[in-house]
Amino acid sequence: MGERYLKSIRLLAECMQGFERLSGEHVRQCGLTHAQFDIIATLGNTPGMPYKELGDKTLITKGTLTGVIERLEQKGLVERERSLDDKRSWFIRLTPRGEQLFREVFPRVVSLGAAVFSGYGDDDFAALEKTLSGLKQVITAGGA
Repeated sequence: MGERYLKSIRLLAECMQGFERLSGEHVRQCGLTHAQFDIIATLGNTPGMPYKELGDKTLITKGTLTGVIERLEQKGLVERERSLDDKRSWFIRLTPRGEQLFREVFPRVVSLGAAVFSGYGDDDFAALEKTLSGLKQVITAGGA
């Protein structure tokens, strides 16, 4: 097998980068980065969530998450509140302005994704998800 996996990993990365470029136009028009949009999209239609849960549900590394949340807070899109249960923890939620932005941007990005994948049927999605889930398990296990 040798270095054969590198071609597949590169193709996977190129797909992700390509989709980010396509969806990025809508996100940038609203003054957001992809990381900021990821947080807005994750918090949208929720009452908010603890910082740790938000980190687990987004594609943002823990080291980057704090800075992204701080910038969203400066823009008035999210608010942080100390957890009542654990004073070391934060609860993050969208502000009314953040909710409004979510309602404007999220449907556009979802619509774009639907158009990109319009040629996929249920069997195509099932095969893709099976392959990607298997890859995720192998990577998570450290290749063991």
